[in-house]
Amino acid sequence: MDSQEISILFIADIVGKAGREALAGLLPGLIKEHQATLVVANGENAAGGFGLTREVLDEIHDAGVSVVTSGNHIWDKKEALILLPQDANLLRPANYPPGVPGRGGVVVRDRNGHPVGILNLMGRVFMGEIDDPFRVADRELERMKQETRVILVDFHAEATAEKIALGWYLDGRVSALIGTHTHVQTADERILPEGTAYITDVGMTGPFDSVIGMKKEGSLMRFLTGIPARFEAAGGDPWVCGAWVKIDPATGRATGIGRIHLPWES
Repeated sequence: MDSQEISILFIADIVGKAGREALAGLLPGLIKEHQATLVVANGENAAGGFGLTREVLDEIHDAGVSVVTSGNHIWDKKEALILLPQDANLLRPANYPPGVPGRGGVVVRDRNGHPVGILNLMGRVFMGEIDDPFRVADRELERMKQETRVILVDFHAEATAEKIALGWYLDGRVSALIGTHTHVQTADERILPEGTAYITDVGMTGPFDSVIGMKKEGSLMRFLTGIPARFEAAGGDPWVCGAWVKIDPATGRATGIGRIHLPWES
C-alpha cells in the first residue's frame, strides 16, 4: 500500500457479546492484513443486541475502533443520552431533528495524520419519521469539506433503493457510502463513476446461528403466530463482516473496496 493512501476498515453492525468477542479476536489481524489507518464500526446493537453502555463502548474502542456509528437502536438504552454528548467519536444519525443529544459527524485523524470525515445518516423508508437524509447530507458535507476531502458515510437504512439512490446522489462528493442496518451483507460493492466506493449493506458482526443476530425461537414465534415475543441476542457461530476501502487523500476518490466475511473460532 502507498504510505500516503488511506485504508479504512468498516466493521458491520456489532451484535451482542458474540459480536464483540469476534471483533476483539479478528480485528488485529484485519488491521495488519489491510494496513488499516482507521477503523470505524456500527455499534448500535453491541450491548445485548440493543443499544450501548459505557462498558461496551469502551470495549469497542479498546479493540481498535476509532469511530462508532449507530442508527435507530442507539436509543434502546437510556445511557445513550449521556454517552453521546460525552464521546465525540460516538455518532448518531445526523438527520435527527435539532436538539437531539450527540452529533452526526466528526472529522478525525487516521494513523498517518490524514483528516477523515465520518458522517452518520439514517433512511426514512420503513424507518422512523426523521429529517431528509439527502438534504442533511448536503448541509453536513458543506461543513466537512472545509476540513477534508475524505469523507465516509454510514447510511443506516432498510430499503435498498433508498441506499442506492443516496449513493448516486453523493457520487463524487464523498469517498465512500457504506450501508448498514439489515444485518445481511450484499454483494454489490463497487466504485461509482465519480470515485465513491459503495456497498448497499456490509452485514453483521455477530452470531450467524440466529435470525439477524437474535435467537431463532423468538423470531419464529412472531412469524408463525403474530404474537409479540421477546428478542434476545444469540451467541452461536460468530462472524466478523464489513468492508475495506482504500482512498487517495489528495483527491478523496476511492481506489478500492472489498467485502469482509470471516468466522471467529475462540
